[in-house]
Amino acid sequence: MSDDRHTAIPLREFPDPALAYTVDGDDARVTATNDAFERQFEQELVGGRVSTIFDRFNSCDTTGDREPVSHLVRGDRIGIRLDGYGNRGPFFARVIPSDDDTGYLVFSDLRECPDEGYSPGIDQVSSVISHDLRNPLDVAKAHLRAAEETGDPEHFESVADAHDRMEQIIRDVLTLTRDDAVVQPTEEVAIETAARDAWESIDTEQVELTVSESLPTITADSDRLQRLFENVFRNSVEHGVSTDETGSEQPTESPADHPGARGEQTAQSTTVVVHPLEGGFYVADDGPGIPPAKRDVVFTPGYSTQSGGTGLGLAIVDRIVEAHGWDLTLTAADNGGARFEITF
Repeated sequence: MSDDRHTAIPLREFPDPALAYTVDGDDARVTATNDAFERQFEQELVGGRVSTIFDRFNSCDTTGDREPVSHLVRGDRIGIRLDGYGNRGPFFARVIPSDDDTGYLVFSDLRECPDEGYSPGIDQVSSVISHDLRNPLDVAKAHLRAAEETGDPEHFESVADAHDRMEQIIRDVLTLTRDDAVVQPTEEVAIETAARDAWESIDTEQVELTVSESLPTITADSDRLQRLFENVFRNSVEHGVSTDETGSEQPTESPADHPGARGEQTAQSTTVVVHPLEGGFYVADDGPGIPPAKRDVVFTPGYSTQSGGTGLGLAIVDRIVEAHGWDLTLTAADNGGARFEITF
């Protein structure tokens, strides 16, 4: 087995065939493999290009909109269905980006999964638990050791932040895996109130919220409706605000930031709006928007283009909408941003 001492997660902890990779230009190179990978593929690939693995299969279908290796280079968290390699597979390969242009590729043999009910999305959730939850845990441990050695109380603030991150991930996973897929709400909930309450949990000063006062009152699960808003808002904030070299937040340019766009709006006024529509409501932002080719895949559990994202937020939104028996449509806002329409 190849040396995995330099990987953040020891490959031996993956029961399925797995490899670690490092991005190298427009490709990625294998830096380590586990025993299960070498038994399955019967070759030593350390140092070779990851694309050569994909080339062995007759079919490579991704949950993204690019060639498989391009997603590794971009740091996307996606799934890849691989078929047509002799008598092996088919496989569902999970791309798990890590830090500093590194990551993991984990192969699940679909022949070993139940014929019915197997969901690559749920498989992606397991990768979140094994990887994303481990990151803040390691951070917390490191800062606790530093606090013990130095006595500096500032380390405890970092521990608290790491714990908050773990709590958020656990909440997301529980929301996706709850057994009560269908809710039977009996309380009347004001959409305006749910939206404003959800905004209180969003940590940013660079994005403004505008909520219409003419939003209706509906029968819904109030906690889940607030969770829906929290995750849509967080998506708008994370993709509408970037971080500059100093670590401060900077709004991402939208179509309105350029000459000829509507009004005199600039990058200083990133806005999220919640307005009514016939038979429902919508949430829209003036960020860069979501390309049409990605509007279905963004709801796949585990899919994320953010280096620190879990890829669960919009999957949770989809789950909550489905549980209420509502409909969800993702389209473009008038100003080019993303618009999420929920109808009852």
